[in-house]
Amino acid sequence: MDTIITVDNVFKSFGKDELEVKVLQGADMTVQRGEFVSLMGPSGSGKSTLLYLIGGLDRNYTGDIVVCGENIGKIKEKKLSALRLSRIGFIFQFYNLVQNLSVEDNILLPLKVSKRYDKAAADRLTEILDITGIADKRKAMPAKLSGGQQQRVAIARALMGEPEIILADEPTGNLDKESGKNIMELFKKINEEKGMTILQVTHSEENSRYGSRVVKLDNGKLLC
Repeated sequence: MDTIITVDNVFKSFGKDELEVKVLQGADMTVQRGEFVSLMGPSGSGKSTLLYLIGGLDRNYTGDIVVCGENIGKIKEKKLSALRLSRIGFIFQFYNLVQNLSVEDNILLPLKVSKRYDKAAADRLTEILDITGIADKRKAMPAKLSGGQQQRVAIARALMGEPEIILADEPTGNLDKESGKNIMELFKKINEEKGMTILQVTHSEENSRYGSRVVKLDNGKLLC
């Protein structure tokens, strides 16, 4: 299989001197293209921190992180921004929707900002609305949606760019049990039908079982 994410001997800490908190201490991990990996560990163990490092949202670390063939810590900011826009989709616990934009406009926003919106994208929008189960909400405003529906919008937005990887940070953390289950089933469907690589951070044993593999973070190291 093709390796799409490599984490090699990564160290990450916050603060300095006596206030330094060591979060990652020689973390190693690989993710193969098409895998659905669940990253678990105790609260405060650095799961979200590692996800942000992999996504290039924080480059203050030592070691190597290679995503889609690019060394995140060594490429220029412009190239990193292009990588994030075109090859990585982010889904967070908080939906980060623009409240004065409709569902449709929220989903299309990243493509319009990066000037990648075209006829093909317009056609793809209809398919993604159907996949995520919100076709009837395309003109609705976020305030009129439930938490589960808002998370579906966030997922649809991530899918619109046709990323190779979805990075999801506690994607059901703000949802009730039934909505959370529906979101996890949607992730599984996307992984199986689209072959999209998914790396999710979760504290839920139930959610972790939707993945094809569980990786645990303990004492700053990854136990694959």
